[in-house]
Amino acid sequence: MARPEINKVRQLDNDDLVKQLEIVRRELFDLRFQQATRRLENPHRFKRARIKLAQLLTVQKERISSIAAS
Repeated sequence: MARPEINKVRQLDNDDLVKQLEIVRRELFDLRFQQATRRLENPHRFKRARIKLAQLLTVQKERISSIAAS
């Protein structure tokens, strides 16, 4: 499966970015819970969720630093 493009993440507005961050963090929590209870069927979802989280956080920090530099 191809990685999600960062360009799509950069097109999100700030509210959608925060909502996506919450969704991905919740997904990672659920995946860790499933792993702990040995119900995790697709362990590759960890990597995909971590990559998505990293992209969202990168865009968020870029926006914060651009505001601070102004």
